[in-house]
Amino acid sequence: MLFDQTNVFGAYLIDLERRTDRRGFFARAWCPKEFGARGLSTGLAQVNVSANVRKGTLRGMHYQRAPHQEAKVVGCIRGAIYDVVLDLRPDSPTYLRWAAAELTAENHRSLYIPEGCAHGFQTLMDGAEVLYLMSEFYAPGHAAGVRYDDPAFAIEWPLPVACISDADRAWPDYVSRPDLRKVQP
Repeated sequence: MLFDQTNVFGAYLIDLERRTDRRGFFARAWCPKEFGARGLSTGLAQVNVSANVRKGTLRGMHYQRAPHQEAKVVGCIRGAIYDVVLDLRPDSPTYLRWAAAELTAENHRSLYIPEGCAHGFQTLMDGAEVLYLMSEFYAPGHAAGVRYDDPAFAIEWPLPVACISDADRAWPDYVSRPDLRKVQP
């Protein structure tokens, strides 16, 4: 695997190191030794799939509060997405910065989202499917989020939002949430 640091501290774009022959290619998509060598989370508690009907669907920006913070490795297994990581770690050198990458079934890229960062994506075509490797189990009482269009972050989404959940649309402005600014998410 090839790890490329994004402009969010600890978030990596991961490309496969392909072994190609006449049949196609083979590559590792997950290796705890390679993740651990970079100081990244190696825990794997769940694998989740998100199927999305419409182009322009937006999911995010989600994270889990302590003590159930989670790292994620996200990849697109059908279609294409615009994937975003947002740094909500007050002690991080990239606090409140975001990074994005286009993940597609064809490029086989994935994005590593560290604990304490919010994550979201927008589908770039109908029928996009996303695979998540999660370091922690889902803890409903610790699930949280920030709004995808919050002016505090100025995330640039590539398409108009065609579909979004009521919950994702309703998160309050970050500046009005001192609970997020005082403690790590």
